[in-house]
Amino acid sequence: MFENLSDRLGKTLKNISGRGRLTEENIKDTLREVRMALLEADVALPVIREFVGKVKEQAVGTDVSKSLTPGQVFVKIVQKELEVAMGGINESLDLKAAPPAVVMMAGLQGAGKTTSVAKLAKFLTEREKKKVLVVSADVYRPAAIKQLETLATEINVGFFPSDIKQNPIDIANAAIDHAKKNFFDVLIVDTAGRLHVDESMMDEIKALHAAITPVETLFTVDAMTGQDAANTAKAFNDALPLTGVILTKTDGDARGGAALSIRHITGKPIKFMGVGEKIEALEPFHPDRIASRILGMGDVLSLIEEVEQKVDRKKAEKLAKKVKSGKGFSLEDFRDQLVQMKSMGGMMGMMDKLPGMGNMSDKIKDQMDDKLTIRMEAIINSMTPAERERPDIIKGSRKRRIAAGSGTQIQDVNKLLKQFTQMQKMMKKMSGKGGMKKMMRSMQGMMPPGGMGGMGGGGGMFGR
Repeated sequence: MFENLSDRLGKTLKNISGRGRLTEENIKDTLREVRMALLEADVALPVIREFVGKVKEQAVGTDVSKSLTPGQVFVKIVQKELEVAMGGINESLDLKAAPPAVVMMAGLQGAGKTTSVAKLAKFLTEREKKKVLVVSADVYRPAAIKQLETLATEINVGFFPSDIKQNPIDIANAAIDHAKKNFFDVLIVDTAGRLHVDESMMDEIKALHAAITPVETLFTVDAMTGQDAANTAKAFNDALPLTGVILTKTDGDARGGAALSIRHITGKPIKFMGVGEKIEALEPFHPDRIASRILGMGDVLSLIEEVEQKVDRKKAEKLAKKVKSGKGFSLEDFRDQLVQMKSMGGMMGMMDKLPGMGNMSDKIKDQMDDKLTIRMEAIINSMTPAERERPDIIKGSRKRRIAAGSGTQIQDVNKLLKQFTQMQKMMKKMSGKGGMKKMMRSMQGMMPPGGMGGMGGGGGMFGR
């Protein structure tokens, strides 16, 4: 998300000039560029006006300290105002209620509401250690009930059955009763979506809300609809006392207009964002971290949290011991690393959170396409256990067999083996004295001009 806005703001903020003090004159062109960047990102006009006005107000007359350039001061102001526009701080769910705490989900059809119910249930189960029950009150789409049941089974949370012949209020009340008797901490109620906001839908959801008085009423909205997302959220907020928003499909939205408009238009915080199709792809929405990401400064805190949650520590420790004992680093270990990386949103998902990655060239970004990681995994999967343990035995006929089995070319197998050899050398250096420093030096030498990228030197892995 925000690729276009990041690129545009990055170029704009580099160009600001002026010495000692920011004046209306030396920031005029930059403000115009910022306004254009926000317009292109499909941010709502009232939000742009207020944002640019506040940045100007903060910047004009600000003295620049000797340790900073005018550009750095201006970036700090823009960053602070981006945070304010998106709500300032992360607002978590308020589940302080006699169990079960009822969470009601609302939204239009196709916004990813039912999937978000499951993602939220998984999040609360794993991160908040809650016992969660889910129920579908969508009596118009039997497929929605079935979908929620399948997802609940997949993530191992409680599912309360419902039927299209029932009344939504009766379904919700029966689920609350079941949750009380079986000591569930949280009940998430999925409601019917529509293709557009209509009166009968609003009347139905108002009646349901009044009957079950949820502690949280979350509106699920598709980030890719830009400022329309904010307008739809406002229509729902006028009818229902929303407590927050879940912004879905942010991984497919290069503009970011919805994230910057929703808080201003609805007055309600974005509490979570969906960052992919996988059931674990839900992140708390932190305005400060998102502002940092927009300005190309990365989001290291989120990356650290992700590593802590998703990296298998036992496996990592086992591998470290193995390498230190001199037993080496096998293709089996390499494959494990690729699988772990995939669970964290792939190479690009991780790189997006590192500072300065927005300045990578398109060529380097191409080399880090996550499809390549999948291809690398497929090549290793096509090898025999002996080949994974001793790659030096992989010669002509074996390479042909591996390429055919993985649907790749022999040169792809060669490139994988080359990259693996470099990884092996790096691991060897790491296990010796002063290992980490040596490894960092090796990595530096392997990087193409422009920073991190194709680790394979000479064009990177599977270079085109």
